[in-house]
Amino acid sequence: MTTPQQAPASPLTGHPGLPETGRTGADLLAELAVLTAADLPTRGGRTAAYVYDSGRPEIRDAAEQAYVAMMEVNGLDPTVFPSIVELERQVVGATAARLGGGDATPGIFTSGGTESIILAVKAARDARPDVTAPEIVVPVTAHAAFHKAGSYLRVMVRSAPVDPATYRADPAATAALCNENTVLVVASAPSYAHGVIDPVAEIAADAAARGIPCHVDACVGGWLLPWLADAGAEIPAFDLSVPGVTSLSCDLHKFGYAPKGASVLLFRDEAMRLNAYYACAAWPGYTVVNSTIQSSKGAGPLAGAWATFQALGADGYRELGRAALSATRSLIAGVEAIDGLTVLGTPEATLVAIGADPDDESPLDLFALADETRARGFFLQPQLSLDGLPANLHLTLTGVSEQGVGELLATLRECVEAVRPLGPPTPPADIVDLLGQVDLTELDNASFAALLPAAGVDLSGEDAARMAPVNRLLDALPPETREVVVTRFLSALYSPHLSG
Repeated sequence: MTTPQQAPASPLTGHPGLPETGRTGADLLAELAVLTAADLPTRGGRTAAYVYDSGRPEIRDAAEQAYVAMMEVNGLDPTVFPSIVELERQVVGATAARLGGGDATPGIFTSGGTESIILAVKAARDARPDVTAPEIVVPVTAHAAFHKAGSYLRVMVRSAPVDPATYRADPAATAALCNENTVLVVASAPSYAHGVIDPVAEIAADAAARGIPCHVDACVGGWLLPWLADAGAEIPAFDLSVPGVTSLSCDLHKFGYAPKGASVLLFRDEAMRLNAYYACAAWPGYTVVNSTIQSSKGAGPLAGAWATFQALGADGYRELGRAALSATRSLIAGVEAIDGLTVLGTPEATLVAIGADPDDESPLDLFALADETRARGFFLQPQLSLDGLPANLHLTLTGVSEQGVGELLATLRECVEAVRPLGPPTPPADIVDLLGQVDLTELDNASFAALLPAAGVDLSGEDAARMAPVNRLLDALPPETREVVVTRFLSALYSPHLSG
């Protein structure tokens, strides 16, 4: 969990969000510079999650110009703005061509992986109107977006255990959870948490034998894995070329290096894509027909993705894939040489999970390690333990990471020595007990904010970015309690009761 620092109050007259009179563009950009001063850097490879940097400013410039040029075009009605039809055909077609499809592969351009996944679940659910209590089966390592889809669409999510050594989905465990209500089975390529590819062929084959669609979540890896294969990595088949795979999601704002808001959802056939659509003529206004959850939507992300494809070309992606793979191999070798750390599983993509060496008598406090590396300029994303899977630190390595992997490893070595004397993580037992007794849903934002200092959360001063205390606390709580705590925290964060 990370906490943004609160920005200083806006020096405006009247309401802080709306000045009495308009301001100049230069004034606004100056204030944005102040507001973003505490943000993590989005370029240079030091933020090893959330952002994807190609390290090529000319590519970003081309995408930005295309994005702005199409910013006001409304994707709601392609008959009014036919440009979006051609752009989407090209982007979806290029994605399908790399992922086992052909020119006629049906697909949808969406705002991101979560929207792609929700639509994939909707399509599978709506394809089976005879199932009144639909369920999907996912590995426990599947992205949280599937649980979000289940919550939004009222579809039960059944989580299957994974192999505790490889962190890959267990086909037998997945099959064991399938029943007459199962409308979709899921595999990841790769899973975000550990960077490993599930046995897609086995899972898809079993699903097909049962007459169940199979979705491959390749949101993070879809546009990366083919280029890694070109660079010599051994990548198992995972895409639409695999028999039984009926849909696949692939984010372009990740390793496609496009601006945020760009993902593609591919289907094996037109019928399933039609089930993802939504239409409404039961009102007196214009007839609504949407391919995505959004209705009105700017065409900027679509244009930005198209421009990035055109500006980089296959050669550009091939080189970025090679560089990311080289950085990942260097990082894995370097981490394994650091006493007290280990790499979880065998990552096939450029996502790496760093764990504490389980053979150590006094395992390292990874949450403290994350704080130390952040203080030295590198952000590693803490991931909590779950169902026997250990807590770890996540890194996503991109095309620009090759330039800084040596410095990152040196920083890791320094930070390990800094946190080693702290010993293993020790959650505050009194706070854990307190949270077990308090009904957090009954607290208002002010009351919840007042509890945070006792849990070690301080949003002011030099310790504002140190999240080890709260991550230790969350790691000691059951998942359902974690969800309540972080939901309440988010509500309080956007209220006036938390300030830096």
